[in-house]
Amino acid sequence: MGETIPIAVPRKGRPLESVLDRLADRLGVPGLADDITSTLRHEKALTKGSIDPDEEDVYHRLADYSAVDDPTEPEYTLVRDDRAGKPRRIVFDSVTVPLTGVEGAPDDATIQLVGREEPFRSLRTHEFALGFDSADLVLEEVVELRPEPLGRIADINARIDPSDTDVQVVTGLGDTVYHTLLATPEVAPASGSLDRDFLEYYEGSLCIEPRYERLVQAVLGTRALAGIDFRYPEEGREEEAAIADAGLGVYLTVTGSTAREHGLLLGEQLFPSETVLLENAAETTETVALVRALLNGGDLETELAVSR
Repeated sequence: MGETIPIAVPRKGRPLESVLDRLADRLGVPGLADDITSTLRHEKALTKGSIDPDEEDVYHRLADYSAVDDPTEPEYTLVRDDRAGKPRRIVFDSVTVPLTGVEGAPDDATIQLVGREEPFRSLRTHEFALGFDSADLVLEEVVELRPEPLGRIADINARIDPSDTDVQVVTGLGDTVYHTLLATPEVAPASGSLDRDFLEYYEGSLCIEPRYERLVQAVLGTRALAGIDFRYPEEGREEEAAIADAGLGVYLTVTGSTAREHGLLLGEQLFPSETVLLENAAETTETVALVRALLNGGDLETELAVSR
């Protein structure tokens, strides 16, 4: 039996699809990646009610999808969705991929993608040496808050206290959407740009999602937050509508179209919300380093040069 390197990955959504795209490219398994992606998109549509369910219930579909006797075929599991009624939703659980043909890999070596709700925290507790998660969670949990803003993924590692965690960011996957500064025309500067410089002089309300408070503090820098009061959307209220009420806010903007529907102007893109490859240096072995290099690649502008 060869060595198996487990890798923590998100259970669903855009971050997992980005990981699967990277795996398909590096290991030549596009069919496997497409199979998992299409299955989870179908299940998401069922959960949201976008398509009508078939005659099989969720337990029968789970049995149909999962190949428990073959680890090289994907396996799925059930979790409670956070929508009204908390329906059960099928999400990714695990799959094993041989490293056959990968130069330098031990004979019969494999990687195992393992679904986790919060992969970053699994690395922090030394369950895994490698994993993928949103860069947002790293900012929310471990980066130091400083007067100066943090604007790039490449700067994250310099703000991680090594006594706090052994986890470091290796590279981004390029699936970028941005935390963006938004404002009503009444609040936006009449001249100049709606950016961090504007915030240096602004005093008043800034509407954000409560879970992003520490991220926003890191991204904007504590100096810019002097004179600013955080406001939060009321439960059930659309974030961009709440920002329009407050006059100014930070929102994870994909296209900007809904912001404009609320009369908001798009300002500076403050920080990329991107899936990143993470490593717990304390758990690194020779094979882990090989897999890290394989998944890292070297073809993205977001790639980080991490000293070792």
